[in-house]
Amino acid sequence: MKPNINTFTPDQKGNVSINKISSLPSKSKITVVGAGAFGGWTALYLLRNGFQVTLIDAWGAGNSRSSSGDETRVIRSTYGANEFYFDLNVRALQLWKENQQAWGKQFFHNSGVIWFCYQDKNPIVDDSIPFAKKHQMDYEYLSPNEISRRFAIINKEDLHHAWLDPFGGYLKARESTIAVKEAFVKEGGSFINAFVKPGSIGSTQLNNIELSTGEKLTADVFLFTCGPWFSQLFPEFLSKTITCTKQEAYYFGVPQDQSAVFDQLPAWIDLDGKDFYYGIPGNANRGFKIGVDKRGEIFDPTNGERILDPQVLADARKFIQHRFPGLKYAPLVESRVCPYENSPDGNFIFGNHPEATNTWILGGGSGHGFKHGPALGEMVANLFRDGGEVNPLLAISK
Repeated sequence: MKPNINTFTPDQKGNVSINKISSLPSKSKITVVGAGAFGGWTALYLLRNGFQVTLIDAWGAGNSRSSSGDETRVIRSTYGANEFYFDLNVRALQLWKENQQAWGKQFFHNSGVIWFCYQDKNPIVDDSIPFAKKHQMDYEYLSPNEISRRFAIINKEDLHHAWLDPFGGYLKARESTIAVKEAFVKEGGSFINAFVKPGSIGSTQLNNIELSTGEKLTADVFLFTCGPWFSQLFPEFLSKTITCTKQEAYYFGVPQDQSAVFDQLPAWIDLDGKDFYYGIPGNANRGFKIGVDKRGEIFDPTNGERILDPQVLADARKFIQHRFPGLKYAPLVESRVCPYENSPDGNFIFGNHPEATNTWILGGGSGHGFKHGPALGEMVANLFRDGGEVNPLLAISK
């Protein structure tokens, strides 16, 4: 199955089966495999709900191979008519603020998010407006003249208008992923740095997992949150459901006499319907970031070389010179390759392994999952604690 083109708005499924979770006894042993945005936060909230939790990662939280290892990620609630993700992000914003205050570290930067709109109607933003009003998080409509007045360094000549979400911004990705793992350990969780292979399955149970250290671990429940590695760990089950693509991000050096002007821009998303560029000007002082959300080539997250594609870079540079003319001669100061773990429709996935009732899969971040980490982790932890139905949007495609 081909990966989705981009994930500004995941598809909304129709009739699908609903997974149900039975509540687990207090102090149940849960092993979480993968310490990225989904795994780290879920392990932390499972721990806070009274479970005995072990978190395992091959290269450590925020490592350079992972989808959570870049410097920054955009955080926005805008998802078209998909209220589930809007609401999930509202909760995530609250949890980001609560946890960073408790830890004394700032990860959320409320720079705002500006959407560049070429047409009069743009469903990705327009259909989210009722949800924004419901949560008292109204967007601001910016005419071309208003764009020029407030953000003079943006070329607005081919834009019909823009929408500014003043409640969004960006998150420090790598730093916060490490902080979540550190909080998990500090609060009593067990962390193991090792590669994992699923063990044998018998009587509808995964008997154990095998570590690269030679150990075998048992648990009441195994939760795999392996991101781009899912199709390698479960090829017979997930190779056609999760695909890993190579996504590139570039960091340009801004003019020395305009550094503050560029750094203070909101995060931005371009709705040309073709290349799906987005950017983070401040970007934790790493440079003016532009990311390519249009899906790249299939990629091996373990052995793939993190080398930029000259044509992808040339196209991105052409766009950035057009939209931000002041960056026409900006040097490339850094580049990254981020592996996306794409579900077929851009929705996250959460469900049982088809042959092991004690084994669950949580993933499908599809390039937009990072910001939802704390809310998704809390939701999953509460389901294990209380039992209940999993939102059908998260069903694993058969």
